[in-house]
Amino acid sequence: MRPPLRPAPLLALLLCLAATEVCGNPDAKRLYDDLLSNYNKLVRPVRNVTAALSVRIKLKLSQLIDVNLKNQIMTTNLWVEQSWYDYKLSWEPREYGGVEMLHVPSDHIWRPDIVLYNNADGNFEVTLATKATLNYTGRVDWRPPAIYKSSCEIDVEYFPFDQQTCVMKFGSWTYDGFQVDLRHIDEARGTNVVELGVDLSEFYTSVEWDILEVPAVR
Repeated sequence: MRPPLRPAPLLALLLCLAATEVCGNPDAKRLYDDLLSNYNKLVRPVRNVTAALSVRIKLKLSQLIDVNLKNQIMTTNLWVEQSWYDYKLSWEPREYGGVEMLHVPSDHIWRPDIVLYNNADGNFEVTLATKATLNYTGRVDWRPPAIYKSSCEIDVEYFPFDQQTCVMKFGSWTYDGFQVDLRHIDEARGTNVVELGVDLSEFYTSVEWDILEVPAVR
């Protein structure tokens, strides 16, 4: 009969394998400890509390799961790419064995609480806390997956040859525009429209719907 605590070493091994970068690199581990030991993830990372923190966002659509005409709900499977700078998460690579990038659990750092305002099922935000990528410059990249159900005003007058316009409205739940300045990753200076606002490079083609255009407007 196996001892009841025998599986514990296996669990520890799996946890270590999931974080190979930190477990196998003493410089990365030291960097991780130095960055996060006294880090307060509840505080917006700005040097001046009156300054706005610029957050860039872009959606990468994987699948158009469903467009429910009766309930007027669009269901999508996508990645929500977000990028911002956190001065508290910057470092000098030469002080850490040349480490220029670090992957950390995203729930250990400050994140912009970007939510889907016109959600149709009560799930406003991303629920899977995937890892974030830290760059020595202080840049943070986070690309969590999400399945969203968004409200969509459906017009079936020309069904089944109809065209629908479904809007997904994102914004910060806690912060206003003077605290978090939300912009599209590909937004050019002087404009608030990005014609190709959603990345379709890995889109799984729908058998029912063709996507005609995906602009993003601020």
